[in-house]
Amino acid sequence: MDRRQHRRSGRTVVAVGILGITVGLGAATTGCSASGVAAEGVSGAGGDPVAALRQAAGTLRGAGSSKATTSMEMATGGTRVTIRGKGVYDYRRRLGQLTVVLPEDPAGTAEHRPITELLAPGALFMKNRGAGVPADKWVQVETATLSDGNLVTGGATDPYTAAEVLRGTRTATYVGRTEVGGTQVRHYRGTADLSRAAKSVSADDKAPLRAAAKGFATAEVPFDAYLDDRGRIRKLRQHFSFVNGRSKTAVAVASITLLYDFGTPVDVRLPSPKDIYAGRIADSGTENRPGH
Repeated sequence: MDRRQHRRSGRTVVAVGILGITVGLGAATTGCSASGVAAEGVSGAGGDPVAALRQAAGTLRGAGSSKATTSMEMATGGTRVTIRGKGVYDYRRRLGQLTVVLPEDPAGTAEHRPITELLAPGALFMKNRGAGVPADKWVQVETATLSDGNLVTGGATDPYTAAEVLRGTRTATYVGRTEVGGTQVRHYRGTADLSRAAKSVSADDKAPLRAAAKGFATAEVPFDAYLDDRGRIRKLRQHFSFVNGRSKTAVAVASITLLYDFGTPVDVRLPSPKDIYAGRIADSGTENRPGH
């Protein structure tokens, strides 16, 4: 696939919305009260919470790899829709694989096949994505072409990119100690700025985060982060807000990432060019991509 085909595929995928799910009016993004001063020795371990959060992405690289589960919650009409994912991630190679499960239809029938997503620096690969795509083909998207930098569009936030957003932490407080998945963690609450994060991240993440800073309704990302005693993210809940293209109303999306089993073996192999679909993807009927 040449570069023009690559970019065209990205625009087509975005046009069909968040994995084809029609998002209605959402509640306003939940804000977080935050300050630069925290209780209990600032971070619970004598450190600065802002500094600890900005270092979280680097700590994940040091951890090597982990298993991950994701969920993305949206409000559509009077119903809350949740898209779930599960897989593995290699933080040093910046490669991950998730199986994403879309919600059932209103009658309770699972009408969508699970979507396999491969996450790579600057790119998202999806199988079982879109009507008319052969079962053995992958759809490829340049994440820098997405107005949300693929923080929302894929139905799952790339775990490492989610951590990179924390490099833009402006304010944070230490809430206290709690437990996630049987592991003792420190709970932080704060707000990150996507524009600030884009200036601090690795070269691979700069363009997607810059796009997200412009494409969302606001560049501010309220979050709750749960770090273990080694500084590794165990749970991260982030709130994004974008403008619905038709109603011009802000739609709230909550992305939750859980990381566990650090050091687990990860073998992610990206598809070869011959396995990538270059045709047009059938539209699901409603365009509602972030920022559209």
